[in-house]
Amino acid sequence: MLRRPEYLKALVFCGLIGVPVALIAFWFLVALDQLERLIWTDWPEDLGWTRAPWWWGFPLLAVAGAVVGLVVSRLPGRGGHIPAGGLHSGGADEKALPGVLVAALVGLPLGTVLGPEAPLIALGGGLALLFARFVRAPRTEAGTALLGAAGAAAAISALFGNPLVGAVLLMEVAGVGGPQLFAVMLPVLLASGVGDLVFTGFVRWTGLHTGSLDIGLPAPPPLDWADILWTLLIAVALAFLIHWIFVAGRFTAGFVTSWTVRTTTLCALGAAGCIALYSVSTGRSPAEAALSGESALAALARDAAAWSVGALVAVLVFKGLAYALCLGSLRGGPVFPALFLGGAAGALLAPLPGFGLVPAMAAGMAAAVTAALRLPVSGAVLVVLLLGNVDTVALVVLAAVVSFAVTQLLPQGPGIPAFGGPAGSGPAGSGPGGSGPAVSGPAVSGPPAGRGPRPGSSRP
Repeated sequence: MLRRPEYLKALVFCGLIGVPVALIAFWFLVALDQLERLIWTDWPEDLGWTRAPWWWGFPLLAVAGAVVGLVVSRLPGRGGHIPAGGLHSGGADEKALPGVLVAALVGLPLGTVLGPEAPLIALGGGLALLFARFVRAPRTEAGTALLGAAGAAAAISALFGNPLVGAVLLMEVAGVGGPQLFAVMLPVLLASGVGDLVFTGFVRWTGLHTGSLDIGLPAPPPLDWADILWTLLIAVALAFLIHWIFVAGRFTAGFVTSWTVRTTTLCALGAAGCIALYSVSTGRSPAEAALSGESALAALARDAAAWSVGALVAVLVFKGLAYALCLGSLRGGPVFPALFLGGAAGALLAPLPGFGLVPAMAAGMAAAVTAALRLPVSGAVLVVLLLGNVDTVALVVLAAVVSFAVTQLLPQGPGIPAFGGPAGSGPAGSGPGGSGPAVSGPAVSGPPAGRGPRPGSSRP
């Protein structure tokens, strides 16, 4: 395969694409981070509060719901994949990119309980195809899939801060194997590595921040049998919790297929109500139950003792409910809220005899993100790199495998429904611009399980 000139050309082009895609992903993440700080920290302080008041999410999420509802009902691509369907490897086409950007840049900073990874995948894949069209590169079905995967990997590596996570995640989402794995692996790894280099250099040059996955957990003590037994318990419990959150999210997705703007706004206000109840019941900032949870997870890891048992239970309940509503109605990615819920569950169960904060949070995050994505390898790799040590690898892998097995055995609930009328390209269950799995009939049967389209061939 490497001897074929057309494959070598595609490989070089994928590496070159990683540079502009990583730069655009950098500014996208900077914009999200700055907007989140402005809205949830600076504005409340400027108005005289030490933190956002309990009702802060209502006007913000009302705007987010209305804007996302308009994007879904009016713009091509419907703003991206429905998050309750898991991650997809397909990028947005050029017609769908504006909707993806608007839904993400408006919805996520205003308090949507979702992360930026799904818009980044769509953005990276769509930009790669746009650049290919700009330079008039030959377009084939397999080559388009290859370029889309490479662009998505370059963008996602900027978010996770490691090219390995982006490459593994995109390959597992795409479901490639055998010769296809080799054909996709090289350009994805190359684009992911180039994107990470560009992103890292640009962060140091500008001094700007986009958020960090380094949550600052200390090194754990030696593992023992108690850690293994409690890991099995937390993996099963979180598999049930996250699975039923996603089932509720798919029911929500069915609810917003008609009167989309109105019902999406209603669901967003429901999420705001959950966020407000958390703040009222605990006396803590509503931002902890809103947003993706990336910043709150780092704060939890640094000072878990600052969270009472009641606060941890409340954030699991109310953020979980808000997560379910956002999964089916708004736009974003499912990874970071799942990581936070897993970390919070781990912190809650850490005082169990023989357990501890580090192994508990490691097992909780691995179980939760695996249940959300149905991708055990990606879940384990992400959590291991997130923790920054190898002492808990065995527990992470055990939690991921058990969680994946449990979620596969549970009743799967409804599929992702199709919207009643067209909005540009692609039905609701498909990717932006119709690049995701096809929808046949009123709904996609069974769980999407994070699967995207397979490249049609190993030939670029």
